Amino acid sequence: MVAPITKGRSFYLAFITWWMVWTIVHIWVLQEYQISLLQSLADALTSNFLLACFCLLVVNNMKYYLPRKERYWYILIISLVLSSLYLFLVRTILKFWFKEDDVYLTLLRQSFYIRYITGFLMIGCMSMISLLWYTLLEQQENEQRKEEAEKISKDAELLKLRQQLQPHFLFNSLNSISALAGSQPEKARHMIQQLSDFLRGTLKKEEHQQVSLQEEIHHLQLYLDIEKVRFGHRLQTSLEIDEEATAMQIPVLLLQPVVENAIKFGLYDTTDEVLIRIKADGTKKDMLEIMIENPYDPSTTIATQGTGFGLASIARRLYLLYARQDLIRTTKTDKLFTTYILIPQYNHEMSHTKK
Repeated sequence: MVAPITKGRSFYLAFITWWMVWTIVHIWVLQEYQISLLQSLADALTSNFLLACFCLLVVNNMKYYLPRKERYWYILIISLVLSSLYLFLVRTILKFWFKEDDVYLTLLRQSFYIRYITGFLMIGCMSMISLLWYTLLEQQENEQRKEEAEKISKDAELLKLRQQLQPHFLFNSLNSISALAGSQPEKARHMIQQLSDFLRGTLKKEEHQQVSLQEEIHHLQLYLDIEKVRFGHRLQTSLEIDEEATAMQIPVLLLQPVVENAIKFGLYDTTDEVLIRIKADGTKKDMLEIMIENPYDPSTTIATQGTGFGLASIARRLYLLYARQDLIRTTKTDKLFTTYILIPQYNHEMSHTKK
């Protein structure tokens, strides 16, 4: 049920002010017809008090029953009925009070249609105002519920996208630890410690939507250290981060799946050393530009085509956060595969930094 129009002092202040002004006008009109001040006061106060009560009745009734488009006739009927009841009560009360005054009773009888039309217009206008008020509030509540539902759905999808990436990397790391445990136990223990630090940082960041690039790179470095234990000297990395870019905001845990994708493309089907380049440009204050480059061999594309999930999930996540489809793109040459990511800075606060 929507909040009533009568909630708050402003309504009552405006309502009372209106009826005070209308009562004064009512008294002045009766005085023009040579009606005594006592009779004018009694007539005006009685008529407008009852009319105000009927208007409040309509307002409160609309709170419990709001006519839809096909039932607007309800307003017409209720206005006609309440206007008739209002006029009946006013005439009955005033006739009882001034039954000995023929001049006043004659005026009361002659003003029948004017009083009825006035009552009908007052109650009808109040009905329309109430209808518009409650309809607007209902639309606002529906829109708010829709936005909240979309937000919950978006957050759930973002969480799902992040969680889908973790098991894949975790299984690879555990397999590597298992392989190292027998032949190189020291490396296995070192990798377990690094994996623990990485997962601990991941759990801490799960509560956040945005972090600084400096924090993201620190977390990415933990991941790269684990991968270097797996691949040894074959994996070489180069990080070129502008000083301006370090403080810029980036969706949390965004780079790890992209770099994981680069490692798969570059290392899985070669025994040579591979260089993964990561470059961040923060010279444009409203846009963080990130480039991730890795060697690429077209002949192994079929064998690694399943690795596209990481980039697809990143593209979907960026769209959910920024409502743009142009924030990630890739290029291929005979030897290099490059991923370009743009992170807008003007609206990162719109994606709440903390859930």
